[in-house]
Amino acid sequence: MSSRPRAAWPLVAVFTAGYLASYLLPTIVGRLSAHLGLSPAQAGLVGSALLLSSASAGFTLAGRVERYGSRTPARAGLVLAVVGYGCAALAGSVPLVVLSVVVGGFGSGAATAVAAAGIAAQRDPHRTSSLGLLTVSATAGALYLTIPHLGGGHRLPFAAIALAALLVWPATARLNGPTATEESTSQITGRLPHRRSGLVLAGGMLVWSMAQNALWGVSSRIGVVQAGLTEVTVGAVFAAALGAGLLGVMGAGVLGARLGRAVPIGLGTVVIAGSIVVSSSARGLGSFATGEILWNTVYPVVLSYLIGLAASLDVRGRWAVLAGSASSVGVACGPLLGSVLSEEAGYPAMGLVLGAATLLVAAPVTAVALHTGGRPLVPGSVRRRGGAPAALLAATTGSLSGAVPKLGSPEQAVTELRVRRRRLVRSAIRTAGPDGGPGQSNAYASTSDR
Repeated sequence: MSSRPRAAWPLVAVFTAGYLASYLLPTIVGRLSAHLGLSPAQAGLVGSALLLSSASAGFTLAGRVERYGSRTPARAGLVLAVVGYGCAALAGSVPLVVLSVVVGGFGSGAATAVAAAGIAAQRDPHRTSSLGLLTVSATAGALYLTIPHLGGGHRLPFAAIALAALLVWPATARLNGPTATEESTSQITGRLPHRRSGLVLAGGMLVWSMAQNALWGVSSRIGVVQAGLTEVTVGAVFAAALGAGLLGVMGAGVLGARLGRAVPIGLGTVVIAGSIVVSSSARGLGSFATGEILWNTVYPVVLSYLIGLAASLDVRGRWAVLAGSASSVGVACGPLLGSVLSEEAGYPAMGLVLGAATLLVAAPVTAVALHTGGRPLVPGSVRRRGGAPAALLAATTGSLSGAVPKLGSPEQAVTELRVRRRRLVRSAIRTAGPDGGPGQSNAYASTSDR
């Protein structure tokens, strides 16, 4: 990864290709069960294998994307996705489908890891992650409107994911190549910042994602079996829900930093828990559509802030990749958990369990958002928690008290002075101060090549 942020749209495209498989999971699991003779639990296990493979790719690439560059791992991931999902679409036996799904899932995970690392390097990671979720939601919504009318058994969803990966390939030309030097390599392998907060966030995202995908993996069966709807009607509900998700993501992009991260994450998670209970206990079109639409409206909003929070903890994207991979593990366990809970206890009881788990995880994740903001949502403001160069400079040069923002205080804007010569920088730093004398500073001057 270059120190200079690149254009966002290639990252958004790669993010879409990597995330699409998890968005299409309900129709994948449903069609594997209906057309390959698998039980719901077995079909959920295949979906879990896909997502576990995706998570393993993320853990493998965590901290290594900058060393290899974005372009090479992104292209490798897209190739594996095209080959894996393409073979799954062509295969007619369960073992071949499972093997192909594992290969394709690893490719999806590699693409997602590259996108996550690139998003963390952007000047506004929340905005870029929101654009990615917006694009993948629109793509999945269009497919949910189309696939039920085309038939094709289990082949069509896999073919759609492979085609999406193929279409994204040209965008990789705009990604960075391998540029890491020995010095940057040593920095990449250094100690992770915000280790405690990062671990809590990663663990919280694992449980949070597991609860979400446990419902998402069986939502199609809830609509067909419990609510008595047809596949076409269920597909229309999913498309409407994902369309509402588009509005939610756009709203999150407009809201930005106005409420910080803690309020959207905490309040949104509470709303999600309630919508899970409504959707899982649905007995007709009205309640099913209400639960699914409300849930899919708020879910991507909270997810965008979680991704932005993880990205803010480390500009090199290591926490973004690690937290995203932990989330993928939760997503992977979701279909199997949802299938087992629904078979053993029924859909309404499953919803109560998942809703309770979602509420329990809301507290530690919201605490992380309150405890550390990482990089600010809006570029140009001082970071709390000791991450600000301005705060470090002021603290080490004997500045006036109150020049450094205290923990819990509002983030303060820092004006960057653009200068062209190093001599001027030294002079500005040396003479700045209440008396203009050497060794005193209450100002922050920096150069920028952006």
